[in-house]
Amino acid sequence: MARTRIRIKTKSKRIFQMRIAGLGFRDGYVLVHRAVDEAFWTFPGGRAEIGETSEETLKREMVEEIGVEVTVGRLLWSVENFFHYEDRDWHELGYYYVMDIPETFPFHPTDIVHRIKDEHDLEFKWVPATSEALRALDIPPYFIAEEIENLPVSPRHLVWRDGDLDLKS
Repeated sequence: MARTRIRIKTKSKRIFQMRIAGLGFRDGYVLVHRAVDEAFWTFPGGRAEIGETSEETLKREMVEEIGVEVTVGRLLWSVENFFHYEDRDWHELGYYYVMDIPETFPFHPTDIVHRIKDEHDLEFKWVPATSEALRALDIPPYFIAEEIENLPVSPRHLVWRDGDLDLKS
């Protein structure tokens, strides 16, 4: 069966996508990744496909990207995310979950622990799960750095626009 990712491009340089990401923790660290040609990092995940739940998306993406089956935990945030990237205006519907990553996945507090060629060459590393560490990484969406040390106990809905100083919920 052909896969169809939920992404809409328009002639006006606007793009809509549905992205699902997971925050996996170990020993006070959180797993992040980036395309090696990018300066910024983000939380692992990917675009949802039509007919797939957000939890199914996260599980599939983690098998594809890090080669392990994760357990998807509670939903932290649903985010209407507006940003400018690659000369386009993006409108992203994002879901961010806690996920448990099996102990078999490598852990090292300072080194790249995994690399894979996906749509881009991706690299993964563990970073301290602190506001200070995430701010230093340049890791959008930026509100997560402010909440990483005090995760919401129930799902939060946010509207996030790059450059906003205040969260709109």
